[in-house]
Amino acid sequence: MNPLSGVLGEAWRMYKAHARHLLTIAFVIYLAAAVIAALLALVSSTVGALLGSLVEIFAAFLLQATLVKAVQDVRDGRADLSLGETVRAATPYFWAVAGASILAGIAITIGLILIIVPGLYLITIWAVIIPVIVLEQSGVMASFGRSHELVRGRGWHVFGTLVLAWLILLAVNLILGLIFAALPDALGRGGQTPLQRDPDHARRPADDLSPAGRPALTGPRRPRRAGGEGHRAERAAGHARTAAAAQCCSRCGTRSMARSSGKNSRAPSTLTTSVVPGMVSRSQ
Repeated sequence: MNPLSGVLGEAWRMYKAHARHLLTIAFVIYLAAAVIAALLALVSSTVGALLGSLVEIFAAFLLQATLVKAVQDVRDGRADLSLGETVRAATPYFWAVAGASILAGIAITIGLILIIVPGLYLITIWAVIIPVIVLEQSGVMASFGRSHELVRGRGWHVFGTLVLAWLILLAVNLILGLIFAALPDALGRGGQTPLQRDPDHARRPADDLSPAGRPALTGPRRPRRAGGEGHRAERAAGHARTAAAAQCCSRCGTRSMARSSGKNSRAPSTLTTSVVPGMVSRSQ
């Protein structure tokens, strides 16, 4: 029998018909586990994270038992049990499911590490230990033998079904991973609003702009007032040089004065004196 037309086909039809009921069960259980794990992480970072991981693992065991019970309930075409009733009906099998899952996981991991083939063989013959526990109420150790008995003679069919289911889950996880990886960038681009440029920004002088190109918070610069010790000292030095040059010219008798006539005209002078700080030169 083709796995797609057999087990997977029936599972797809059943999940499609009761998707809301089954997804709600999975969502509630995982949400409760996530809240408990978050509270434990707030109490203690390292120990809380470890305990939170254990809570999520045991929540997965409870989910397996609950989904098996839910599928049994909807086999007749309708969901007779509510979400709470389904969880309560699966709770008595929780520890048996957890014990069988842990033992099977250890043995399968060892088989995969050693030669791989023994691990694949164990995965195949123990494929239905959870339904055996929940539906037939088998014990932990008895479930392994009962699962092997049910799979005998259908090993390749069960193995092909498991491989196809694994490939489907891998493809779904890959698609969801790509979607969630691109979602932050898409939300970031969609939430950004373009900045409005100031039309007078390009015409402002450089002094009115900060180094980052934004308008400076302070007003226009004001020229510094002349004053202070440095300005007074420089001004006094200039007066001293001017006085020394004037005394030198008066001793030499070479200073020329421009006398104005009655017509406001300046009389020509035969001698001109050029006063340069620190030096006096005469020229005819």
